[in-house]
Amino acid sequence: MARIRLALIGCGGMANAHQRRFDRLQHQLQLVGAADIAVEKAQAVAALFPGTRAVADYRDLLGEVDAVLIALPHHLHHPAAKACLEAGKHVLLEKPMANSEAECLDLIAAARAADRTLMIAYCMRFHPLVSRMKELLDHRAYGECFQVSIWTEQHTQYPPDHWASSAATLGGGQLFSHGCHYIDILLWYLGRPLRGTHLGTNTGTPWMEREGTSNVSIEFEGGRLGYHFGTWGARGTRLGYAFHAHCTEGLIEADITRGQLLLHSGRTRERAGESLHARRGDGELLLEAESGKHTENEMAHFLDCVEQRKQPLTDGPGSLQGLRVIWRLYEAECDNRVADLRGLGLDQCN
Repeated sequence: MARIRLALIGCGGMANAHQRRFDRLQHQLQLVGAADIAVEKAQAVAALFPGTRAVADYRDLLGEVDAVLIALPHHLHHPAAKACLEAGKHVLLEKPMANSEAECLDLIAAARAADRTLMIAYCMRFHPLVSRMKELLDHRAYGECFQVSIWTEQHTQYPPDHWASSAATLGGGQLFSHGCHYIDILLWYLGRPLRGTHLGTNTGTPWMEREGTSNVSIEFEGGRLGYHFGTWGARGTRLGYAFHAHCTEGLIEADITRGQLLLHSGRTRERAGESLHARRGDGELLLEAESGKHTENEMAHFLDCVEQRKQPLTDGPGSLQGLRVIWRLYEAECDNRVADLRGLGLDQCN
């Protein structure tokens, strides 16, 4: 089968994480072009892939490709993705889908009208530790899950005039920009949300117009709870990137930073000949994975969906639900109340 011809639109930031792994998909993917308004960035990418053309305007590449990967500032997602869909191209669009519900719905409609794949690049869905945790939870391998907690602690600082410092161009704050990954994961793991709260602050992250540190608590159907703490102001960290799933027969830990999936339980300690509280932090190793973003898995899924005409795991309607949760949490925070999240389940797309 012929390789899918791809253009990379936007060659800074997240684009670097993608292109570093393109070599693992050479049997499916041919990078035909790279576009960036700062053309020297596009040229730097093109230099790594012989035969790739560098341009300043992505529209100059649309006649040469089957699909595009869009990694632009958030406020540019909607116009660029819509232009590509209307030109008949399949689109892998970096998260978040767009900065408003109207723009998201417009992209979903454009993809349907063009009969083209629209996939949102929630790369954490395709991380081996995260997907294996999902399988364990679905199969109740360690009993019923009643709490999932996710921590993402990092230091991410932008200059005052950077697009990511502005709430208007970023689309919100840390929760919208980065926490959308983990709201998506909580919905994927736990199902329908009922109510929730968000508290955010830019104390410690004064370069952010909106929150640089975010705390989210959500109640799901069945009494399950989800929590996400994210900060761009960490000057140090113990947890780094960590997922904890408390189940009735043990704790499943995905240590994203160290690349380990661990089980913590009384049975684990008994097998090790230790007491329950001894050697805190150790556990039974369930899986190891390479550290970092596994964007090659995400891209492979996108390419399979294009070739086989399958619905992406992170399609437009499903991805919109996580953003609707965030927008409703933001609204409730402003009103000093608990957010009603009913009616925003994964099966609701309009």
